[in-house]
Parts: sequence; structure tokens; C-alpha cells
Amino acid sequence: MSTTNEMLSRLAAKQEEARKSRDTFAEKRAAIVQLADDEARTELNDDEQREFDALTEQIKALDEEVTKRGERIAELDAEEKRAMSAGAAFKKAQIVSAARVTSESRTYEKGNGRSYLADLALAQVKGDPEARARLDRHAIEVATEPEYRDLNRTDTTGGYFVPPAWMMSDYVALARAGRPTANLVTNQPLPAGTDSINIPKVSTGTATAIQTADNASVQETDLADATVSAGVKTIAGQQDVAIQVLEQSPVNFDQIVFADLIADYATKLNVQVINGSNGSGQVKGILGATGINAITYTDTTPTVAELYPKIADAVQQIHTGRYLPPTVIVMHPRRWGWMLAALDSSSRPLVVPAAQGPQNALGGFETVGSQQVVGSIQGLPVVTDPSIPTTLGSSTNEDRIIVMRASDSILWESAVKTRVLPDVGSGTLTVRLQVYGYLAFTAERFPTGISVISGSGLATQSF
Repeated sequence: MSTTNEMLSRLAAKQEEARKSRDTFAEKRAAIVQLADDEARTELNDDEQREFDALTEQIKALDEEVTKRGERIAELDAEEKRAMSAGAAFKKAQIVSAARVTSESRTYEKGNGRSYLADLALAQVKGDPEARARLDRHAIEVATEPEYRDLNRTDTTGGYFVPPAWMMSDYVALARAGRPTANLVTNQPLPAGTDSINIPKVSTGTATAIQTADNASVQETDLADATVSAGVKTIAGQQDVAIQVLEQSPVNFDQIVFADLIADYATKLNVQVINGSNGSGQVKGILGATGINAITYTDTTPTVAELYPKIADAVQQIHTGRYLPPTVIVMHPRRWGWMLAALDSSSRPLVVPAAQGPQNALGGFETVGSQQVVGSIQGLPVVTDPSIPTTLGSSTNEDRIIVMRASDSILWESAVKTRVLPDVGSGTLTVRLQVYGYLAFTAERFPTGISVISGSGLATQSF
């Protein structure tokens, strides 16, 4: 790869060539004018004028080329100077930053016997200098290592209160297992310093029409806009722990507490995305979104054969209203199990392994799993999600099937944070461990990109 200096050299050479060409064209143009003067003519003939104009255009183009290349040369020169300055600063930082650890393992490396939450507690409750020193070292790791910055996205988090990277990695693993629908929608980092995200939306578009005759009025329809708002909400959990457990336990108890809190955090976030009520501090989830396509399947003795056209209706309504295709079908594992158990009149399964593909099949399954893509129906992947409620409907025994263009919905998330509150149980040597984070969600940018199947046909089934 060429260096900046090499590029500057090539640009300078081209700049000199352009200047020489420009001078040549200018001399030719001047010669044309001089010839007319010598012959005592006040005007150029047609051939001379065409050549004069052509040379003028070439000179103009070269002038623009020289100007732009000069700007590029100036930019590269400034960039080179900044790089040299930054390089010097980096070398200085490497020398003076004794706390930046490059060759040693991280402070709270998994399995090294050090407990992050225990140190938080010991530093705050007892002012333990060794715990404080380890937290100081961890804070530097959080501030300098890309792994931490990537995990913690864009919100402001103090180094002390950012869990170790491996804990965050475990969180991601747990979260992916417990939040399949939340992972399907568009995920974005939550902007710092806001309590609501407002997205402009065109509510009424412009219009065109056939002009009825020459000089007749042209269609004019004003565009109208609106705003889709997504309020920022909080998910939090806590656990009181005896300080003796943190100090004397032979295992890192924070691994147990943190993993359990985070696993439930992930589940609760997923529930919000699906069925948040928009009240009592909740977001408005997919099932409660205004303007979605509603398909009703009513039957006291439901069959998979009857449900199949309802799914087709859900798909076509997205095509019809959103003008783009859906991308996924989400259903409860019990609904998918019921479909797997369905047989045709010849006792053949209606949903079969994709590799077999018999003529009677209405769908195929690809794997025996949960909370992931398990098969397909009508060309769309099927994802099972146990967070879909099963207590809906008048008899409180119905689930729902969601067909959607998942990218239309947006979930904003902050980093997950931790706190230790030492004064909660000061009289009993008890500390409080907290996990919390923020989210915002909307499914109402393009509600016609979502179809929800409901009704008594989705009541608790029998096998």
C-alpha cells in the first residue's frame, strides 16, 4: 500500500504536468490572436474562432483540475502532519501510561479468581485499597480496549460500573437465547441524554394525475407529516447479598448473580418488544401497535389446514399495504409443535423435514430447536419465541402469530450497567447488587408491515 508521501509525490508530478499543458494551450491561443493582429484584423475567422474556443475550454478544465488537485495536496499534507503528531503522542502515551496493560491478562479475566462485584462492594463498603486498585486498572481497560467500547455502544458509562468483557459476552449469549424477537428487529444504540426518540413520518403523500387536456390544471396534493415517538424506558433488577458471601465464598458469586439477573433482563426486554402495554413505564410492543394488519381465526376445533390460509392472508396484507415483502413468521413453540403434529387424511405430517418435500406438505422444518429459525412456511423462516403470551383472548388461553417485515421496527438499547449499594443493609452486613439499562422501541413507522393472527383458533391446543 502506498504511503501518504508517495501519493503526495505523484500528485505533485501530475500538477506540474497540468501546469505545463495549460501554458502550452495558452501560448497557442495567444498565437491565434497575434496572427489576427499582424494581419490587421479585428475579428477571428471561423476556423480561428473554433480553435480559440476549444483552447479556452481546455485551459478552463486544466485550471479546475489544478485547483482541485491543489486542495487534495493540501489535505494530504495536513493529514500527514496530523498523523506524525498523533504518532508522537501515541508513543509518548505508551511510555508514560504505566497502568495500560498489554502483555498481562485483564484484571477480571474469566476464571482468574477475582470477583468484579466483590471488589465493587469491598471498595465502597470498606474502602479496600487493593480492590480499589483493581477497579482502577479495570477502568483503564474499559477506556482503552476496543472490545469494551464495542460492547458498551455509545452511552456514557463509568469504567467502574462497566462489567468485565467476558460477562458482557455471556450476557450477549444469554440475551440471544432469551430474546429472539428483539434480535429480529433493527437494533440500534440508544442515544445519550434523551428521554424520547421522535421519528418524522410522512402521513399523507403527494399525488400525480392525468392532465385532462393541454393547459388543464395539474394535480397538486400537499404532503403531510407526523411524528412517531418512542419513549425511553428502564429495565432493572437487584439482589441483596451478605457481604460474607462476597468476601468468603470459594466461587465468584458475582458470576451467578449477574448471569441470572442478565438472563431475566433479556427476557423482560423481549417481552416489551412483543407485548409492551405502553403504560406503567412500558414501551408499546408489536401486538399493541396502532395500524397493524389484524387477521382473525375463529374456530373451537381448529386445524392446521384452516390456519394455513390465514397465514397466506397475513403475508398478502403486508404486500398490499407495505408494498414490500415480510421477512419472518414468529410464533410460540406450542403453536409450532401443534403444526408439526398435524397429519393429513393419509396420516402424513403436514410439516416435514425440508429435505423430503412430499407433495402434501404445507411447510418444512429444518431443525429441532427453539428460539431460532426452526423451519419455513410460504417461503418465510419461522422463529419460535416462548415470550409470545398464551393468556390472550376472551378465554385468556390464546397465543398469537406475528408475520412481519422485521427491519421496519426499531429497538434502541443502552449498555447494561451494574451498581453496588452498600448502605441498604448496613445493620446486617448486606449489600445490594443492581443491574439496569434503558430501551426505546417502536413498531409504528410502517405498521402495515406487521400482520398479527388472533382468535379462538389459537387457543390452547391438544395433541
